[in-house]
Amino acid sequence: MTKRVLAAVAIFAAAVTSTGAETKNSGTTFAHDAIDKWVSSGELPGAISVFYNDGVQEAACMGYADVAAKRAIKMDDVFMQCSQTKGFCGVTVAKLVEEGRLNLDDPVSKYLPEFKDLWVETKNEDGTKTLAKAKNVLTVRMVMKHTGGFPFEIPAKQGAIPGGGWSGGMPLRSVAATAAAQPLLFEPGTKVQYSNTGIDIGAAVVQTIVGMKWEDYLKKTVLEPLGMNDTWFWPTDAQLTRQIEMYDCAKDAPATYKLQNPMQQRPYNDEHVFASAGAGLWTTANDQLKFYKMLMNLGVGENGVRVLKEDTVKNLLAVSTRPKGMGGYSLGLNAPESDRDDAWFGHGGAWGTYCMVNWHKRQLKLWVVQLNGGPRPWEKARDAAADAFFKAKIDNSGVNAYTGRTE
Repeated sequence: MTKRVLAAVAIFAAAVTSTGAETKNSGTTFAHDAIDKWVSSGELPGAISVFYNDGVQEAACMGYADVAAKRAIKMDDVFMQCSQTKGFCGVTVAKLVEEGRLNLDDPVSKYLPEFKDLWVETKNEDGTKTLAKAKNVLTVRMVMKHTGGFPFEIPAKQGAIPGGGWSGGMPLRSVAATAAAQPLLFEPGTKVQYSNTGIDIGAAVVQTIVGMKWEDYLKKTVLEPLGMNDTWFWPTDAQLTRQIEMYDCAKDAPATYKLQNPMQQRPYNDEHVFASAGAGLWTTANDQLKFYKMLMNLGVGENGVRVLKEDTVKNLLAVSTRPKGMGGYSLGLNAPESDRDDAWFGHGGAWGTYCMVNWHKRQLKLWVVQLNGGPRPWEKARDAAADAFFKAKIDNSGVNAYTGRTE
């Protein structure tokens, strides 16, 4: 192991939450051993990996958050999680469903009247375009699972920020109103088009129902109860001193520093930034674990706070809500088309982050990087390391695996 990696790798010891639930250190180094050569060469500037299996956890911080400053990457470093934000919106929608305040098959126009009359754009063989009134009613379910017919980002938002962007551009309610005035790409509910816009519309529905900004409702009902104090749309200047910097990947060469991505422009916390439910939350690895372990534990955080009912997680988040044949997706989360013991659900983000959980086996795998483009040869090795960890016989005796479940 090189001095560079010796200085920057850490396998974390056991931790005990306020409920008395213990997370035991596995004592393994599967992730580090699998990707050490790419970290040492600089092709992978820095990464955080967490594997969790029923109370036993391997957590590794490898390489640098800032290569030039030789600042080692840490679990409390802030980073942009991009589309992982969608799952947070999904939780707020699911919460209103379980409270009886929202039905997923409600027309969006019930809450946002401008969506009552929608138009679909079609392209003729000669290249001309025509508009026809939409036949299908746009529902909340459709906008939350990318079948509403909306583009990735609306043109008006792309105009506000060159390249589009989850740096913001306009408030959520304005995004929804502008989207309603644009032609749809297809008849609602008939195809899949991955869309930040649709998730933003879902968030606008939530804030109409609850009578407060969506991001404030998210903070009140999810972030604060779980103790996610480093997760927000506007990282403070102090937090940004521990930012995981962004890098461009290169083949067989060290990654190069990237000041910003056009979709996420500096400064990150001034008046040009608006909350985006499709992609906008900053967070830390420690905070992400709090959110995803809540999903893994069927609605209960490791601090013992219940955010959602068990059935809500099982039926609305952990399994697809799309029609058969359209691929697996629930409310802002990638999810299997049918429930299985080996089924995982969660989400990834544009800069390479992801977190997936299996509630049946109480397993989790988290990956944090801030990378753009290029080859990523370590990914197969990382996935193989995860498989090896979950297959390993690791002693979890003495672990009080509190979940709050009734089963």
